[in-house]
Amino acid sequence: MKLIFAGTPAFAVPALEALLHAGHAIHAVYTQPDRPAGRGRRLTASAVKECAQGHGLEIRQPLKLVGEENRLRADAPDALIVIAYGLLLPVSVLTIPRDGGINVHASLLPRWRGAAPIPRAIEAGDDVTGVSIMQMEAGLDTGPVLAEARTSILNSDTALTLHDRLAHLGAETLVATLERGARGETQARAQNETQACYARKLRKDESPLDWTRPTVDLHRKVRAFNPWPVASTAWHGRTLRIWEAAPAVKNITPGPPGTIVQADPSGIQVHTGDGVLTLTRLQAQGGKILAAGDFLNGHPLAAGDRLGNDAHDHPTC
Repeated sequence: MKLIFAGTPAFAVPALEALLHAGHAIHAVYTQPDRPAGRGRRLTASAVKECAQGHGLEIRQPLKLVGEENRLRADAPDALIVIAYGLLLPVSVLTIPRDGGINVHASLLPRWRGAAPIPRAIEAGDDVTGVSIMQMEAGLDTGPVLAEARTSILNSDTALTLHDRLAHLGAETLVATLERGARGETQARAQNETQACYARKLRKDESPLDWTRPTVDLHRKVRAFNPWPVASTAWHGRTLRIWEAAPAVKNITPGPPGTIVQADPSGIQVHTGDGVLTLTRLQAQGGKILAAGDFLNGHPLAAGDRLGNDAHDHPTC
């Protein structure tokens, strides 16, 4: 097929690679303009742009797609593939390709429409997630679903590990869906609006852990917020970032939430609303990410110390 590809972050790269490997003709790649990044705030290309450059593809980086209609009509694509592009596509663009716009979304629609389906699924305690191949329309992630593929959310999954697994699953499912579509074997399924929920974008101010919450909720949040914005807690007036944690496996006498029960190289055990969470990888403000044992060598945390317990909002569905 003659395709236009629109995507920006690393999540979209496996799909672009898979389409090229399958023999599809990528006529042009749309991606977000280069943005300042890093401590030096240097202009940085998106992951999709770097991939497209490596394959010698034409790259387009408009600030908006309104005004691109004439160029897209001249391209005469069979389909527009959209994966985490970062802009809403106007109907005037979606109606140009013969097969319209086809989106790869990282959830089992209609669950977790919106910007952050991967971390919100972990935070909410979902057992299963997946990818949906969706026929695009004017609404946000509301179009009919052409195909889906599922994967379990493991108790060890972070947003990063699940992101990487879904990116490859999405690439495989997209290529298979296009092949079935070419044979006339796809059948779109309308989404059930009564089951829809929204995965709002993550915010830095959601990072603080509320130690009065159940242990399982805190564990999910640590995993969901890795690698960004990273769960945190107040500690001696500074921010302590928590990269990895696990529920304590042994019974411990209840205590005030946020109180350290024990601190040793195996982890820093902290009372929660109903048990204990063990912190195993931490980062002091301005410091490096360290395993608990290494962290304790330079930071005198001990039983009886208190960590902050700022409250936060929880996703609803």
